[in-house]
Amino acid sequence: MQANIQKSYLSKRAAELKPSGIRKFFDIVATMKDVISLGIGEPDFTTPKPILDAGIRSLTNGETHYTSNSGKIELRQGIADNLKRLYNVNYDPATEIIATVGVSEALYLTFNALLDPGDEVIIPTPCFVSYQAEVYLAGGIPVEIPSRRENNFSVDPADIRKAITPRTKVIFIGYPSNPTGAVAERETMIEIAKIAEEFDLMVVSDEIYDRLVYGFEHVCFPALGESLKRRTVLLGGFSKSHAMTGWRIGYAAAPAEIIAGLVRIHQYTIMSAPTTAQDAAIEALKSGEPHVEEMRSEYNRRRKLIVGGLNRLGLDTFEPRGAFYAFPNIQASGMDDESFAEKLLQEERVAVVPGSAFGMGGEGFVRCSYATSYEKIEEALRRMEKFMERHG
Repeated sequence: MQANIQKSYLSKRAAELKPSGIRKFFDIVATMKDVISLGIGEPDFTTPKPILDAGIRSLTNGETHYTSNSGKIELRQGIADNLKRLYNVNYDPATEIIATVGVSEALYLTFNALLDPGDEVIIPTPCFVSYQAEVYLAGGIPVEIPSRRENNFSVDPADIRKAITPRTKVIFIGYPSNPTGAVAERETMIEIAKIAEEFDLMVVSDEIYDRLVYGFEHVCFPALGESLKRRTVLLGGFSKSHAMTGWRIGYAAAPAEIIAGLVRIHQYTIMSAPTTAQDAAIEALKSGEPHVEEMRSEYNRRRKLIVGGLNRLGLDTFEPRGAFYAFPNIQASGMDDESFAEKLLQEERVAVVPGSAFGMGGEGFVRCSYATSYEKIEEALRRMEKFMERHG
């Protein structure tokens, strides 16, 4: 007689991994009608036509086979040229760049290549939900240091210094920030650079929103100096700037010995990034700039609308300098961020994401994405005004 086995075959790591706080609300939204979503973090624009056409040409020309593990050399050369043009930082496309399945895969590869079990990664929060999870999955320990509203959610380098232990191996930074829209100033980045050199730490810099800044300078971390470039893994991609989320194409740039480690893991898990997406990304680098500027200008218009509107409702919102998120304080409602998001969705059909989903320091805030149309943002603000009249 077969024994009644009451156990899980999941690994401890998989079983203990926290579900994404973002997905919880998307699942609820999917069951409702007439919802205006300020929750999703992806452009509402369609990929620009020249890029679409390049992807179609790639398919009709029979480009349906694997590429090099690192990606097409034309793409890697284009990425290198773009980084040189924008930030005057030099990468060898043959050995220092890998094309990945979005920045998500680049994160996975990077932490698995860098971390041994028990290694600590300092992560300023609130931050994108994947960062701590990817460190954990690689066997590392995420060490959260909350940033603060009074610093416009830019990390205080002194807090990084305090968090360093003998097990610290990596400082992670992600600016412009998802979920806050914060952009780190050059002086802050220079202080982080000094700390990394003093303690001989690697830096992983997720700069996926680098092209979406508004009247402010984006500081490319490895461009701060050759010694910094040698200890930095730079992550970037096309999803946000070129409205290419579904194409799943990103990259990592780093010293050759680090990239070689990423490639070793990548070749066993992915083989190569999608060929069609690589061809589309090559075109994005060639002709995408006017479209990037057009989209950035429209995001800026929406940014002004939503920040002004939220502040008028009594939801204190600092001015986001990058990405496409506003991060209002919802204290005036008398609710915590989870309750606020749930009630707003149920009562007014407006979806936002609780700030606590993004780690320490996010409590009492919600993330509102303005990657949706101007008219929908206007309607969302009208609905939120009615909500605050009842609860403010």
